[in-house]
Amino acid sequence: MLHPDAVTQSGVARFMASLQEPRTPYISPDRLAEVLGMSKSGLSKALGLHRNTLRNPGSDTVQGKLQEVVRIIMRATELCGDPDRAAYWFRNEPIAAYRNQTALELVAAGHARAVMQFIEDLENGANG
Repeated sequence: MLHPDAVTQSGVARFMASLQEPRTPYISPDRLAEVLGMSKSGLSKALGLHRNTLRNPGSDTVQGKLQEVVRIIMRATELCGDPDRAAYWFRNEPIAAYRNQTALELVAAGHARAVMQFIEDLENGANG
């Protein structure tokens, strides 16, 4: 599970820059899908969006969903110290408190707030 380590600002900045849609202020669906090790259609399904919706990455709907995932990964990064480990956790680690669903599965089911609450509980000393 997540382990508290020091998070380097340069690592977080590099991670965030790696998600940026080229020459725009937007998060790239392609790049986020790559970070999560999934296809773009898999990402759209996880976000609860039609796959064609991701063709307009600057839309408020798409960016809102992508930002939700990135916020979770960044909060998890604060605990484990590494964005790549946080992304791995997001996609792969079952959360016992939520019937062993992963954070990705919970977000896909519309429970992003529950994932943020789980991370907050870990920050406050709860066991995951």
